[in-house]
Amino acid sequence: MSKAAFYTKETIRSIGMQNRELPTFGIGDTIVVSQSIKEAGKERLQAFQGNVIAIHKKGASSTFIVRKIADNSIAVERIFPFFSPLIKEIKVLSKGDVRRAKLYYLRKKVGKAAHVKQLVETKASIAKRKTTEKEAVTE
Repeated sequence: MSKAAFYTKETIRSIGMQNRELPTFGIGDTIVVSQSIKEAGKERLQAFQGNVIAIHKKGASSTFIVRKIADNSIAVERIFPFFSPLIKEIKVLSKGDVRRAKLYYLRKKVGKAAHVKQLVETKASIAKRKTTEKEAVTE
């Protein structure tokens, strides 16, 4: 087991890691992760945009995997820890319409078959989701 597996959220907060205010995203969503990178004494933000293909929830060592198609149809996957201080911002660009918890099958797909279908939300579905969220909060 890794050292991070022994930490709890309370331990992380006591070390100095703030509570992460990340947007809610799920499997199949297209997101942009802005990560801080230090090069030659300078610090800059680098954006990584792609589809979320997996989320591993293991307390303090929770991670999510983002896959993007780079130049010349080369796929690049990166694993990001939820509680990393290097992640500055996460933006959700679109929601994906998927039926699986892990999208590892996309690794074998090429071209248009490797794309995730976009979830189209209507006004009725948005209103229904908001009412269920309110009911969950009141309970």
